[in-house]
Amino acid sequence: MPRSSWKGYLKLSLVSCAVALYNATSASERVAFNTLNRKTGNRLKQNLVDSVSGDPVDTADRVKGYQVAKGQYVMVEDDELEAVKLESTKTIEIETFVPAAEIDDVYLDNPYYLAPDDKVAEEAFAVIREAMTRKKMVGIGRIVLARRERMLMLQPRGKGMQATTLRYPYEVRQDGEIFGEIGDVKLPAEMLDIAQEIINRMSGHFQPDRFSDRYEEAVVALLRAKQAGESFVVPEPSQPANVVNIMDALKKSLEAAGGEGALRRPRAPSKKAAEAPAKGTARKPTAKKAPARKAARG
Repeated sequence: MPRSSWKGYLKLSLVSCAVALYNATSASERVAFNTLNRKTGNRLKQNLVDSVSGDPVDTADRVKGYQVAKGQYVMVEDDELEAVKLESTKTIEIETFVPAAEIDDVYLDNPYYLAPDDKVAEEAFAVIREAMTRKKMVGIGRIVLARRERMLMLQPRGKGMQATTLRYPYEVRQDGEIFGEIGDVKLPAEMLDIAQEIINRMSGHFQPDRFSDRYEEAVVALLRAKQAGESFVVPEPSQPANVVNIMDALKKSLEAAGGEGALRRPRAPSKKAAEAPAKGTARKPTAKKAPARKAARG
């Protein structure tokens, strides 16, 4: 069982239960490097020094500071920051419920797993989880992580919940800043047809195991080669050139995806064909004329 990164209480109105928060991702398996002295091969240690005198500063003399003007700082002690405690330091209180589709992906930050912290908490935890599942809603609350209060999105996940920290609006750039200069492009229908067919032929299901970290694999191969005293050469990646004729590139892409060239747009059905009944459709019976009665002989 991994160690939790936070412990506290999950609260919905008057219902509360003890919960633990766990990191949903890990970078511990990645290759990590140390900084060494090239001449001795010894590992280097970082040492904080005074920016003016250049003298090393003891741990006891280090303090946080906020710059209010150039070269002017307000010092803040750790115990002063500790005193600024919020309720969300130890409690995740769900403040509202919203449809998950309303939360723009750009607001999503770091994912966590939330689970009950003891057997007594399981029933209350399950009630909150199952109610969200049935209503198809996610909960929005607050949590303090690393002394910072963050918005938190809670959604059911199996027997537990996924908790995702959300960015505040001031942390999110508006896409208009980036996309505002993109012009309106009128695209030929044939180009879109081919592009959509390429997507169709390349479509499947998300299988993350199919995607390997090629940079990590190359670094590991480099380290193994150096450890064995062998040379290691990484081939230069090819740089894609700007496409001049988009239609030609699309047609070649379609062939590479298993096609037989450009798509042919379906022709509009003729008037006669449009009026004909579809294959397999029963023809509507026509009304028969009533036979004329013979005049009675007198």
